[in-house]
Parts: sequence; structure tokens; C-alpha cells
Amino acid sequence: MTWGRSGRHTGHVAIILATVLVATAGRATAQPVRQAVIETSVGTMVWDLLTDKAPNHVALFVKTTQAKGFDGTIFHNMVPRGAIQGGDPLTRDPKMRGKYGTGGLGKLPLEPSDERMTRGAVASVRVSGRPDTGGTQFLLCVGDQPGLQDKFTIFARVAEGMRVAEKIAEIPLHADGLAAERVTITRVTLRDKPAPLPDPFSTESVEQLAAYRAVLETSMGNITVALTPDKAPDHVRQFLRLAESGVYTGMSFHRVVKGFVVQTGHVPTRREPLDERQQGFVRSLKAEFNDQPHVLGTLSMARLEAPDSATSSFFIVTGTATALDGQYSAFGRVVEGLDVVQNIEAVPVDGETPVDRVELVRIRVLPPQ
Repeated sequence: MTWGRSGRHTGHVAIILATVLVATAGRATAQPVRQAVIETSVGTMVWDLLTDKAPNHVALFVKTTQAKGFDGTIFHNMVPRGAIQGGDPLTRDPKMRGKYGTGGLGKLPLEPSDERMTRGAVASVRVSGRPDTGGTQFLLCVGDQPGLQDKFTIFARVAEGMRVAEKIAEIPLHADGLAAERVTITRVTLRDKPAPLPDPFSTESVEQLAAYRAVLETSMGNITVALTPDKAPDHVRQFLRLAESGVYTGMSFHRVVKGFVVQTGHVPTRREPLDERQQGFVRSLKAEFNDQPHVLGTLSMARLEAPDSATSSFFIVTGTATALDGQYSAFGRVVEGLDVVQNIEAVPVDGETPVDRVELVRIRVLPPQ
């Protein structure tokens, strides 16, 4: 897999995926800066800089950033679900389009490491067949690139903003092999990596959690639920966390079993992919089986066969389901909108799948009053 175009003018070179951006070869020193914030015309990404893996490339990236060397450049090449390429200083000038992909190279030799060319890796572009030609151009892997392993210097990893990279990767190419739309890097800045924040809803007491309500806004109306953290505190914390972070936004009620349950929260039904923060909140939960009965209006967490396999999917009971008692973690109950639940239960189904999509527009968390 190559990047750039076949040579059509003097000095043009085929560009291949690799790592990115550093300083003067042979005398770079470790940088205190740990992250780069990449602001683009379609959104912002944050990269973790891998100073311990590729000190020279990171140093060049830092030096170029401090000189505003990336500001105003564009992503000039992309492959859907593959990778995106940028960092060529020539791309600031639309009149230099014929030479896009040839600038900013020939500054650094390869810095091998154990980093993998997987989704989110940022590597320095080099001239094909010449490992000593890394520079300011970079390639960001939108998908895994095992065929490029050990051939390029990986100097950063995406910490936030993979969805932005995916959007850039979907931009079509002109017949000349370059991007049909100018996606500009408006600014790159450096910062120390912030200390991790505690997870939302991780510090509240059971009494405080019980004071929250959640409103399921659906295409058929609103359903308000009260929560029972005295029965399943970790399930309540995770449900509130997923709701407030938007994980449930744009999902569907994917399963309807009349007289039994309506179910939603299954991530593959979401209209848009989760971002990195949201993905980090979707975790397996240890079972919290309890004595809350599975009766009309009970809110309970779905799971696979293993007891500790619940993550995000949940159901509302539409009858009496004693077979679920002590086998599934009940964590709430409907307090308003039971008629909406029953209307969802009544939709036409193909097996257990609604014929027409019933949308979970979002879940709105109501703080204690």
C-alpha cells in the first residue's frame, strides 16, 4: 500500500505510510510535553506523543509545532477505513497541488520500536524504500495496517478524536489521487497530559444516586425511570455514566417480546460510532443479582450467558417475569411513561425485531431536586 502518486514530474516520489514529525537527528532530547492537540476544520484530535519510543521524531514534531509549521496545512490523501496523510508544508498553497506529498521529507532515519501499526497509530511518512527520509509528513491509521509493521516510525497515538479521523478518511479523492476537499489543520498546540479524572458517578453515595432520575426520550414518547442503587449500585453508576456521556444517543429498541420485555442499549444499533471516551465507559459489569422482582416496569440489565457479561444493553419488563428474578441485575423501575413502554411493546415485529425502527433518541439524566 503506497501513499501519494506515481511520479509525474522531476523529483516526485512515491510516499508510503510511516511515523511523523521530529527535530534534529541525533541530538533530540526527551520533551516534557506529552500530548498534541490537532485542531482541524472538521474537529479536534488529541495525540499522545511517544517520546520514549521515537524521541527524534517527537522532537521534530514539537519543533515544527512550536514554529507553527503544521498550521494551515491540509490532509491531502486518505483511504476510507485505512489511513489519512498530512503534514506536508507545500499543501498550504493550492497552486502547489501537483507537488503535494513531496514536501517535508528527508529529515530523520527510522526509529524502530515495539509499537504496532494499529488503529490510532501516527507514523512518519518517508520516501518509498528509503528508511532515512522521515520528516514532518505523517500518516494516521484509521484501521489496522499489519502490512506496514516495522517499516515506519510510530511517534504518537490518538487519545481522543478518532471519529474526526474517520470523517477525514471518508473524503473522496479527485482523479489525481488527492483529496477533493481541503481539510485544514488550523492549529496544533502542545500540552502536558492531564491527570485522569474520576469516572462520572463514581463518588456519589447510594442515597445520592437514588435521588437521580433518567428520562428515556424515544420516537414514541418519554419514559422516566427511578433507580435502585441499594439493589445494584454498580449497575446504576454505569447506566448513569453511559447516559450522561451520550452512549445511548441514537440507539434503537432492537428487541420486543410481547408480554415479556422491550430492550435497548445495544451499541451496534447506534447511528454513529462511539468516541474514545464513550468506548471507555462500556465495560463488563459484575453481576449484582438481588431481590427486586422482575414485574411490569422493572428496569434490568441484559447480559450474555456468563453472569458477569452485562455492559450497556438493558430491558424494561412488560409483564411478570419471575424466571429472571435472581438471574439478572434489576436496577430501576418506570415511574412515568408506562403507556409509552406498552406502545413500544405493541409495534409489529419480525420475530423479536421491530419492523420499523423505534428510536432511543437519548437518555437525559435529571439531577436531584
